[in-house]
Amino acid sequence: MRIWGIVVALAAVAGLVGGVYWMTLKPPYDPDFDAGVTTPAYRVNGPIVLFDEGHHNAHSISRTYKPFAELIGNDGYRVRAISERISSNLLSGAVVLVIVCARGANDAGDGPAFGDDEAAAIEAWVRAGGSLLLVTDHWPFGAAAAPLALRFGVSMSGGFAEDSANFEKSLESSHLVFSRDNALLKDHPITNGRNADEYVRRVLTFTGQSIWGPPEAGAFLSLADTALDSPPGAPKVERRGGDVIVSMDYRDPVSAKGRAQGLALSIGNGRVVVLGEAAMISAQLDGKGRPAGMNFPGIDNRKLTLNIMHWLSRLM
Repeated sequence: MRIWGIVVALAAVAGLVGGVYWMTLKPPYDPDFDAGVTTPAYRVNGPIVLFDEGHHNAHSISRTYKPFAELIGNDGYRVRAISERISSNLLSGAVVLVIVCARGANDAGDGPAFGDDEAAAIEAWVRAGGSLLLVTDHWPFGAAAAPLALRFGVSMSGGFAEDSANFEKSLESSHLVFSRDNALLKDHPITNGRNADEYVRRVLTFTGQSIWGPPEAGAFLSLADTALDSPPGAPKVERRGGDVIVSMDYRDPVSAKGRAQGLALSIGNGRVVVLGEAAMISAQLDGKGRPAGMNFPGIDNRKLTLNIMHWLSRLM
């Protein structure tokens, strides 16, 4: 069993990489990450991308997801942070809605992140032709996103996944490798790209949950038969002064065979991509100053990020 703690202060919550929160005076992203794009997909009037920051999200485009926003911005997308409740009026005119690690309003953060009216508005917008990028992670983020994801037939394990046979050997067994060599990186427009320069060969994730989709979903990051899920137990919530301290005791691992960490679906006239881990399309530095995300050497997460956006905005 593993116990991970989360300290929720009154002022702010520290950034996340690999399931660990820490406080730091340094930028919560890699300031040296190259977000440049040589040949932007959109030269002028690129698609409007709404980035949700109104649901207790662990990430924002001014902090841990700044490299993501800069990268897709340099590709021609027009990125706008939103903090309002999500409605059909708010979504009108947008091409892609990005939701990253939304949390519930309860102390543990694992309650539904979106009201029924918001989830209904998102579903209707997608079915009418909108595109959703729903990025989740280990507890509490999977539980918080679960009701919204279920509207698209996607379920969340809610815990965290690991694989002793397919992980980055310089890190822990929850840092999963999806590659052409281990056959866990599947053929899909998102992994194949539009040309040889966009072809994805190796992706690394940094401690997330497993997800499952309906048969028609394209699992482009597919977990191996050797992968295991550690389901969440009941969170323990304590109050100490002005802080709320939440700890999680994970249950014994179970098989994650047949599940994934990346799914792509067509829903009505729209499209949905669901990721089970959030750092993979960020560029952060962990508590030891090590790269975590698109900045990790020897991986194609940067290409994957752009390809996801290209698929959602129907360039492919």
